This record gives sequence, structure tokens and C-alpha cells, in this order.
Amino acid sequence: MATDRELELEVLIRAKYPLLYLLSWEERRVEALLRRVAARRKKRLFSWTVTEGLVAIDTVRPTPVDPSATMPLKALEYVAQSRDPAVFCFKDLHLFMQVDGSSPQVPGMDAIILIRKLRDMVELLKQSQKTLCLLSPVLRFPVELEKDITVLDCSVPTHEELAEALDRVLRSARHMQSSGREERKSGAGRGHRVQTELDEATRERAIKAAAGLTASEAENVFAKSLVMKRRLDLDVIIAEKKQLIRKSRVLEYHDAVEDMAYVGGMAALKSWLRKRSLAFSERARRFGLPEPRGLLLLGVQGGGKSLLAKSVASLWKLPLLRLDMGKVFSEMVGASEHNIRAALRLAESVSPCVLWLDELEKGMSGLGSSNRSDAGTAARVFGSFLVWMQEKTAPVFVIATSNDISSLPPELLRKGRFDEIFFIDLPDLQERQEILAIHLARRHRDPARFDLFSLAQEMEGFSGAEIEQAIISALYDAFEADRELTDQDLHRNIGQTVPLSKTMHEPISALRNWARTHARLASVDEGATVPWMASLEHGP
Repeated sequence: MATDRELELEVLIRAKYPLLYLLSWEERRVEALLRRVAARRKKRLFSWTVTEGLVAIDTVRPTPVDPSATMPLKALEYVAQSRDPAVFCFKDLHLFMQVDGSSPQVPGMDAIILIRKLRDMVELLKQSQKTLCLLSPVLRFPVELEKDITVLDCSVPTHEELAEALDRVLRSARHMQSSGREERKSGAGRGHRVQTELDEATRERAIKAAAGLTASEAENVFAKSLVMKRRLDLDVIIAEKKQLIRKSRVLEYHDAVEDMAYVGGMAALKSWLRKRSLAFSERARRFGLPEPRGLLLLGVQGGGKSLLAKSVASLWKLPLLRLDMGKVFSEMVGASEHNIRAALRLAESVSPCVLWLDELEKGMSGLGSSNRSDAGTAARVFGSFLVWMQEKTAPVFVIATSNDISSLPPELLRKGRFDEIFFIDLPDLQERQEILAIHLARRHRDPARFDLFSLAQEMEGFSGAEIEQAIISALYDAFEADRELTDQDLHRNIGQTVPLSKTMHEPISALRNWARTHARLASVDEGATVPWMASLEHGP
């Protein structure tokens, strides 16, 4: 059965669209797609590369047609003179259309002639039964061809194509298992057999886990899982997606996510997150629930916003991606806009996932003067991000953190961008006790041995990060004295610490006053009961 992409390509060919730009890294998969369409339309199929010239690829074996036509102008002459109904697939032609002469093999004048030749051929192709396809892994063509080229994104395989990739791997595994059966020594045991028969649920989970990989990458990881685990293991498949992120210059993959049990306070926010822990399931879709869109976390520095972002991925069992806005911007004209689109498209391809933007106000700084300072690049990048947040359909949960609300543009704060805006305030007395207990337990100390109530009282105005640093400083003192940590060590280091809420009293007070009427508080009211000791009964 033809896929939607295959049907779209066939419609464009039937409608005599002259120039089609097929965007994909996988030439074999796209050639198979073209071969099926060409066969149904009773057209010949030819391929051109700078290394082999023109080759017929609709035959059982590729047949050279004109090996001397290695330069694109000569190959295009063949296309123009050909009388057969055909589809011609030119690979990497974008490299020959660099008018600036940046390629030493292709002087600028040759590129100009090539572009003019393509424009001359547009009407000729429309009046014939021929279609010219440009196959490339990158979207790059001169502006002169913009109105004549139709782009078809084939970069990510469809669900059906991933299913075919899985079937190919399973067939190969069955064949190898069958051919090697007689050679295996007796007593090898069935435990060494590869599980190649899948129920429908396992098959669907494997295909869904591979979403975002190319067909070739999917085949590799399916085979890798069968070799390593003797079965399809979802963890092996999902781990392969880390390679996609590592190849990206803008996104970072975070392995070491924190457990929610080690996030102190924020009871209201934790409750909100737990209610949505199953929101990405099919059961939630059938119930009528939409997928969560995202959270904006505001608060004072060191309040635990970044820690919570990491913990959400752990709570929901989703990969955590960090978008570095500093790496989005490039000196190349147009590269910044391309970077943000590529990063967001990559996040969608590995979804469901959590996309984390830390200290958002720094990445969005300079928007007000963007038209004067950077020719509007920052404004265009920000606009692309806002449109994506509003229109995205892929299950990408965005968590953005910010310390300075005044630096954020108002259009980012309106409803529809994020599900909720939470304010993470300085911890109250009970939350400070919880945070003290968490950090002591993580450093192999029994919280019950310390006067947490007295210590927490003395830490009025401390953030979570400042509480942690006071404990670390006290541990240094105890280590130097070659003895165990005591309450006195902690009290002494607390007294030596000047919290940020005092040194930056006015801006922090202004932020807290703003949040009381414009955001939802992440913590419960003062004096509410929080069973924080229960999570620490068994140690860190």
C-alpha cells in the first residue's frame, strides 16, 4: 500500500511539476520510492551523479546510459533531448550552484550557466512527460529557482517505511538462524536463539521507539538489539537516539537526570506534574486529554528550577534535551534561523521528550534592539520559536526557566505558549528542613542526627543552592579536622553565608511581589504538612 508521501510524489509528477527537490540523507530509500512511482506511471527512471554520470536504475541491475556525462550541463542536455517519459534523479546538484565560486571545482560563471540552464528547462519539462528531481541531504538552492522548485521533505521515514526496515532485519535474522541451525552444536540451548517472532504490541512499540531515525539507522539499531539482547529491546533503540542529539550543534542530550525524591519543597508543582505523568499515553488520548505543552518556571537564582527540569524527565521516563540558545546564533547569514528550525525539528523527531531551555531571558536578550544590532536575526529566531510552540503537534514538553521576568517579552507569557507559569519562591521553614535532610542524606549522613528545625530557622532567606553550599562548606571543615560533621559546623557556616536575598534584596522582592499576582506558586502554604521524611527512610 502506497504511503501518503509516495502518493504526494505521484500527484506532483502527474501534475507535471518540473523541478522537485527531495530532501533526504537516504538515497536508497528515496530511489525505491521513485522506482515504485515511476513503475506505476510507466516511466523510465534515471540517476545522475558526478562520479558515474547517467545511469538507468529502473532495471534489475543499474545500467550506464552516458558515463561521460559527469558534468551537470552535459547531463541536463541529455534530459532535454530525451523523448522517453521519465524521471531523472540528480544527486547533490546543489554543490554546483554556488554562484560565489566558493567551490574550487565550480567557478562562479559555471554555476550561473547551470542555474540559467535549469530555468530554461522549466517550460520544456512542463510540456513533456519528464520530471527532474534534485536529491540532497541539505536544502540549498539559489533564489532564482525558488518559484520553480517544489520541496518534498523525505528526511524522516514514515511509520510504514520503519515497519519495512524492521521486517528486513527480522527476515535476515530468521535466515541466518535457519542456515546456522545445522551447524550449531547439540546442547546449545534455546536461550541462545534470537526472538524474531513479535506480537503486534511489541512490534508497534519498537517502530514507535525508532521514530526520528533514518531507515538505515533504524535497521542498524534493530540488528544491534538482536545481537546484544537476542530480542528487540526498547532501551537499546531509544539509546540510539542519543547519537542524533550528539551530532547536533544546538541540542544536548542529558543522561544524568535527577530523581524527583531529591527535589525539596515545591509540593504544588510536584502534584501538577504527577497528574500529568501518564498524559503521553494512548489511554490519555482516548480519554480526550491533550498532551502537556510545557511549563515556564520563574524564581530566584538557586531555587531549584534547573534541578526540577531534570527531574521531570526522570519522573515521566522521557529523554531530556537541552536547547542551548547561545549555540543557535551563527555569524553566517540565515544560519541562526536554520539552526533553530533544525533543532526543533530534531526534538520533534525524537519525541516524546522533554525540551529544556535554561535561563531563557539570556537567550532572548537583545530582542528590543534586534533590528538595529543584528539585522533582526534574534527577532526572527524568537518568532520561529514562538510559532513552533503555538502550532507544534509532536509530544515535546518544553520546560523554560528564568530568573528575570522583566527581560521576557510579553508574547511569551500569554496563555497557549505554556500550560502553566509557576513561581519557585525561597523555601519556607518546612521546606528548608526538607532540603537540609535531602542534602545530608545524599552525603551519607543520617538527617535524624541533626537539629534540622534549629538549622532551618537560622537559614531564613536561603535558597536551595545556598543550603547545599553551607552543608558542603561544613563538610570541608569536618574533613580537615578529621572528625564527623556536627551541628556546630553547620551553624558556623550558615552564619558566614550572606544569602542572595539580602545582597539583591530589591530585585528579588520585586520579583516575588510580581509573582504573587501573575504566576502560580510552586510551594504549599506556610505550615502545611509535607511528608518529606518518608522518601528518605531507605537512604539516598
